[in-house]
Amino acid sequence: MPAPQQGRGSARVYDETFVRHWDAWVEPGIRSRIFIFPMANGRPQGSGIPVARNLVGDAPSKPYGGVEETSWSPDGRTLYFTLREAGRIEPTSTNLDIFAVPADGSAPPTNLTAANRATDTLPAASPDGRWLAYAAMRRPGYEADRQVLHLRDLRTGEIRALTEQWDRSVGSIVWTPDGRSLLVTAQDVLDHPAYRVDARTGKVTRLTQAGTANNLIPLRGGGAVYTLSSIEKPDDLYRLGSRGRSERLTSVNADKLAELDPVSVERFSFAGAGGDKVWGQIVKPRSARGPLAVALLIHGGPQGSFGNSWSYRWNPRLFSAPGYAAVSVDFHGSTGYGQAFTDAIQRDWGGAPLEDLRLGLAAAGKADRQVDTANACALGGSYGGYMVNWIAGNWPDGFKCLVSHAGVFDTRAMSYETEELWFTEWEFGGAAFDPAAIEVTERWNPVRFVQNWRTPMLVLHGEKDFRIPYSQSLGMFNALQRRDVPSRLVMYPDENHWILKPQNSIQWYREVHGWLDKWLRPGAGPIIGQGS
Repeated sequence: MPAPQQGRGSARVYDETFVRHWDAWVEPGIRSRIFIFPMANGRPQGSGIPVARNLVGDAPSKPYGGVEETSWSPDGRTLYFTLREAGRIEPTSTNLDIFAVPADGSAPPTNLTAANRATDTLPAASPDGRWLAYAAMRRPGYEADRQVLHLRDLRTGEIRALTEQWDRSVGSIVWTPDGRSLLVTAQDVLDHPAYRVDARTGKVTRLTQAGTANNLIPLRGGGAVYTLSSIEKPDDLYRLGSRGRSERLTSVNADKLAELDPVSVERFSFAGAGGDKVWGQIVKPRSARGPLAVALLIHGGPQGSFGNSWSYRWNPRLFSAPGYAAVSVDFHGSTGYGQAFTDAIQRDWGGAPLEDLRLGLAAAGKADRQVDTANACALGGSYGGYMVNWIAGNWPDGFKCLVSHAGVFDTRAMSYETEELWFTEWEFGGAAFDPAAIEVTERWNPVRFVQNWRTPMLVLHGEKDFRIPYSQSLGMFNALQRRDVPSRLVMYPDENHWILKPQNSIQWYREVHGWLDKWLRPGAGPIIGQGS
């Protein structure tokens, strides 16, 4: 924690690391806190009871934590919550624990998962109050480890890993009203379906098919209400009947979607690095005729997926809208294909993933003859930005232009500069000064190949990005300019690792579309947003 300031001056003073996280500097004594308020006549009373009193950490956890990290016992007497441990281990730890605390504050919180030094989260109390379901990772320091559904017997303390044999990572948990099963979500080959898990046997049954299901609310008598999105449309409400049939309940954006040209979404698979099966998608306007220039979208994470979901950031439909084929490849390291496939990217950032992208782009051209792989631009953010920078030096003849958003330019500097040291230490195999980690970071360091850079590149970043500091993009832009490579820098002073503000998002897409037009469709007009 920062030391108290004495006298005048604006400096922040710290005696230990983790001085900032995601997009904010740490302030003395300021932590995420949960408060319990007694209710009377439908109104909260008093100033609230802090549930994490005397605990050092954030509850909910930063930067993503929310109500999904809390759960009430059925009688309302106990609150279960997730807390991210703080202190000197914070920069290198992914340890989240689940605590139980009396709602009246009569006793301090009890750590229910202290034995596990990795992540424990998503607590969910059973309707009868006997069981606590939660998701747990196994390996400390690994932020993308598999989240296995666990059950804790609140009477005996016995813990059972319910989905240990199911090679998927649980993303949300809710009990059915009868307490016999749980509804969960998990990624699976480009989709993010809902599943039912039998609370006694652990048997998993898929409930939804295409698209991304979330926000499940179980109904008495069976079934559930949930949200569903896809590449083609944002969330709407659906009802899942007790016999497994889904019914759409809303069409919130139907009028707006009607103004957009419809797209087609095609999946393809191919033999990637090591002969492993790799999946990809092609999104293009249905009305398109003739060959289509390609926007090759490279996801971040690096453990992630360009799956079948809607997003206002990196939306494949928006990339295809001007008349492009938006192609994505779920390379080694992607999620939804089993944990071994996800783990494969560790210490291999520029290896198998690059091979998958090479093979995947060629496979897309074979799967759809409209996909003009000779007229392509590669675009990526975060790890995707890293890969664009790696491509610039190691596949410089593959694309007519590149777009790198918040990408890693110098892996060794990144290992010192990021606040989330657990990230680089897991990915590269140790602390930045460890000989083994130095060997890995240098092997896959884009800065080593700047002499090969010659492809026009658009560089974008947010100044409040502390996951991958914006200095990485400044270094990239300097390298591009010194080598006289056509380049453009777009820096957002009020954005973090993501572009979140609506007008900034519109400007971001204009910049990116303008860059694509300039290099993939010469003569199509000036760069959109020029001078903005």
